[in-house]
Amino acid sequence: MFPTVFHVPEQVAGVPLLGAGLLLVVWAVASVALLAWLVWRQGVSADTLGYVPLLLLLGAIIRWILPLISEAGLGLPIRSYGVMLFLAVFAGTSLTIWRGGRLGLDADWVLTLTLWGFIPGIVGARLFYVVRFWSEFHKPTVGATLVEIVNVTQGGLIVYGALIGGLLGFGAMIVRQKLPPLATLDLLVPGMLLGLALGRIGCFLFGCCYGGPSSLPWAVRFPLGSPPFLQEVHQGEIFLYGLKFLGEADDPPVIAEVEPGSEAERQGLRAGMRVRAIDGYAVLSVNHARTELLRAHRLEPQVTVATAQLAEVARLSIPSPLPRSRPLHPTQLYSAIDAAILCLFLLAYDPFRRRDGELMALLLTIYPINRFLTEFIRTDDPGVWGTWLTLGQLFSLVFLAVAAGLWWHILRSPPGKAFFPPLTTGGSRL
Repeated sequence: MFPTVFHVPEQVAGVPLLGAGLLLVVWAVASVALLAWLVWRQGVSADTLGYVPLLLLLGAIIRWILPLISEAGLGLPIRSYGVMLFLAVFAGTSLTIWRGGRLGLDADWVLTLTLWGFIPGIVGARLFYVVRFWSEFHKPTVGATLVEIVNVTQGGLIVYGALIGGLLGFGAMIVRQKLPPLATLDLLVPGMLLGLALGRIGCFLFGCCYGGPSSLPWAVRFPLGSPPFLQEVHQGEIFLYGLKFLGEADDPPVIAEVEPGSEAERQGLRAGMRVRAIDGYAVLSVNHARTELLRAHRLEPQVTVATAQLAEVARLSIPSPLPRSRPLHPTQLYSAIDAAILCLFLLAYDPFRRRDGELMALLLTIYPINRFLTEFIRTDDPGVWGTWLTLGQLFSLVFLAVAAGLWWHILRSPPGKAFFPPLTTGGSRL
C-alpha cells in the first residue's frame, strides 16, 4: 500500500500556487491557447465548443476544490489512487484514439467523445459511492461535507456507477452528433476496460476494495491506517498497544482482551478493566478508545492508559513491528487482471465480429459474471436491502438482464458495421 506519492507545495517562491494562484494563471493561458488553436484549425464548431465545459470544470477544480483538499503545512497531496485514475483515463483514451485511427476516425473527435464519457463516469462512480456510504461523508457543515464528497483521490468509486455515468455521457454525445450507438460503444469499451484495470491498481495502492482472509501465498497484509486495517480494528480483530475492545461503538470502553506477552500485560492491564483515559483524554465509549489508540499509533511513540481498577497509569510504547491486517485476498489485483484479460479478449474478438454492439454485449455478459463471483471473497461491502447480495452483485444481475436484451436485438439485426477501415489512406472521417 502506497497512498501518497508526494505533496505539491502551497507556494512557489512566495507566490500562492493553488486557488487564485499560479496554477490558475497557467490554466487560463493554456485554455485560451487550446481554444485559439482549435478555432484556427476547425472553426467555432461543435467539437471546439465541446472543450469549453471541460476546461471550465478544470478551472473550477483548481480555484475552489484543490485548496479545500490541501493539507495545512504540507500542500496538496498527490495520492497514488488519483495518479492511477489519471493514468487510467489517459491509457483508455489513448487506446480508443488508436482504434479510431485504424478506422479512419479523426483523433480530435475521438478524444472529445471519450472525455464526454470518462468525466460523467467518474461523477457517476463517486455519486454511487456517496449515496451508498453517506454516513462517511455527512459532516457538521455543508462545506466540510462537500470537501469529503469531491476528494476522489482518497478512493471511493463504484464501477457500476462509472459504467452508468459513462454510458449517459456517451449517450448524450451520440444523440448530439447523431452517431451509430452500438458501433460507437464498440469503439469505446476496450478503452473503458483498460482504464478499469489501471484504476483497480489504484484501489490496491490505497487499500480499498479488499478481500477476506486468505492463506494463499499471495495474500496481502495491509499496513496501519489502511481501510482493511481500520475495519479489523473496529471489529476487534487487531490488538492496539496490546489491547482489544469489543462491542458496539457506544458501549463503555472495557478491555476485552490483552495480548499475551505484551507490555500492556506486563503493566497489569487485564480483560474486564474499564478504561477511563488515554493520553490524559477521557474516553467514554469503545469507539472513542479505538480512535485515541489509532491516533497515538500514528503520532506518538508512547501512550498512557488509565483504568478504574489500577492506581498507576500504564505507559505503553508502540510495538515493533507495527501491526498489520490479517492476510487478505488482493481482490483489487484479481479485478485488475480480470479487466485486462477481458480488454485483450475484446480486442482479439473485434476483427471477427459481424455486427455492431457485439463488444458491448460481451462486456455486459462477462464482466457481471466475474464481478458477481469476486464479490463472494470481498468483505468491504455488506449485503443490502435485507439480502445477502451486495450492491455489486445486484447490479451484476441487472446488467446481465440488459445483456440478454442486447444480444436479442443484435442477433436479429442483419450483419454489418457502421465503422470500417478506410480503403485508402489520406484522410480521416468525422
